[in-house]
Amino acid sequence: MHDTKERSPVEEHLQAWLLAGLDGDAVAYRRFLEELSKRLRAFLRKRLFHSQDHVEDIVQETLLAVHNARFTYRADQPVTAWIYAIARYKLVDFLRAHVRQDALNDPLDDAAELFEQSAEQLSDARRDVAVLLGQLPDRQRLPIELVKLQGWSVAEASDHTGMSESAVKVGIHRGLKALAALIRSQSRPGA
Repeated sequence: MHDTKERSPVEEHLQAWLLAGLDGDAVAYRRFLEELSKRLRAFLRKRLFHSQDHVEDIVQETLLAVHNARFTYRADQPVTAWIYAIARYKLVDFLRAHVRQDALNDPLDDAAELFEQSAEQLSDARRDVAVLLGQLPDRQRLPIELVKLQGWSVAEASDHTGMSESAVKVGIHRGLKALAALIRSQSRPGA
């Protein structure tokens, strides 16, 4: 059973707009993205007070990630938790790429809050991804695992698997399409 706590109006609106957008309502989806943009800017400004110039870049990356992963959203889960998990991943990616060596000694005020909330979600997401990837043939699964999940280059994945670089790219493309189809089929009522 799900928690019966009252949801905030923001949560209700975001979820309604996203679900309507998934059903093809372009106006609702645009509202979802506009409201989401405002909320992400506020979320990231609090966490990047020394790097305000980068807030908009991370907002855009997060919006793109949300858009690309929109079919993975499960309607029985809070939409804001799903969105902020994606935003935290994008923030961590940014911090990994842009933190200067001397900044590593600076305390990160919100570090505990930033990572505590996502531990369970990360575990669930990893399990779900592993189950879905397990349904793909090796020629699609391996390139996705190596390049998209482990961060290898296409050339490294090619050397490791014995596949050509072109075959690795095709495997990723076809595998991601197959994953999207699996997710859509599992998110349908009665699936």
